[in-house]
Amino acid sequence: MSQLILPRAIKRAYTRDGLMTFDSQTIDSAGVFLIGELERLDQNLHMPLASVTWSRDIMLREDVSIADELSSFTNSTFAAAGGASPSGKSWIGKDANAIAGIALDIGKTATPLTLWGMQLGWTLPELSSAQKLGRPVDQQKFAGMNLKYQMDVDEQVYIGDSVLGLTGMVNAAAVTNVSNAVTGGWGTASAAQILADINEILNSSWAASGFAICPRELRLDPVSFSRLVSQIVSTAGNISLLEYLKVNSLSNTLNGVPLNILPLKWLTGRGTSTTNRMMAYTNDIDRIRFPLVPLQRTPLEYRDIRQLTTYFGRLGGVEVVYPETVAYRDGI
Repeated sequence: MSQLILPRAIKRAYTRDGLMTFDSQTIDSAGVFLIGELERLDQNLHMPLASVTWSRDIMLREDVSIADELSSFTNSTFAAAGGASPSGKSWIGKDANAIAGIALDIGKTATPLTLWGMQLGWTLPELSSAQKLGRPVDQQKFAGMNLKYQMDVDEQVYIGDSVLGLTGMVNAAAVTNVSNAVTGGWGTASAAQILADINEILNSSWAASGFAICPRELRLDPVSFSRLVSQIVSTAGNISLLEYLKVNSLSNTLNGVPLNILPLKWLTGRGTSTTNRMMAYTNDIDRIRFPLVPLQRTPLEYRDIRQLTTYFGRLGGVEVVYPETVAYRDGI
């Protein structure tokens, strides 16, 4: 008995995205697309949305080099006994033969300078295709690498790195002036209560430094900052709470300049029990700084049909030279 063999059915796929198809070339780094006749392609490069602010909030220690593996600084402590009273002034008599001296202790703090690197590469056919299309693959990859670098530095400056065991500006282990805000809960707090919270953290840091340094900088999480911008001091509506706090804070009276209040995304959920944190400090290279070795690159290397180059540098850890000048308040 003969058997009828039917031909194998041919399956066809259809697109439903406006009569356009995307083939395997879509994922090519040259950015080759199939474009409709009535389609206008925007040739501008649209980078991922990202914000970095580290260069605004901290000064760099630039004496480090690519050859260094550690950055360090010293803190000196003095001790001196009085004359007739051990805790008094150093009085001496005309016939004194035993005069007290001064004692000196120098402590060193060191942090690692860790190598950061990223390699950029493309094939010669990719480069030729990109040049023909007017989309330079080398420039786009460099832009992507630079964005990654800036984001890594931003994170290193503000919160450090858990793998390396380093902390940053907003969670420095050396800072002990940490507590909850006196009032807190700025969503329902009055202008006077918010001003009291800010003056409390400034006064606390000022007192911790032996009344030598009053902070000039205040950083808030973005939500708290937006509240200060939108809230007015009185029903007259003549000035925002933000401008009022800048002028009427303790910093303006002592330093002669308005308190610099700015938003900082890394303070969101950084406090105790994931509450928002407020940070007061002085942006001065002698108080707090970040060691950084700028990026360098190797010469362009040809390997088979690829071109390769590597960018590298060193990132340190935030050096809080005077922890007494930094203060945190949570629960705002």
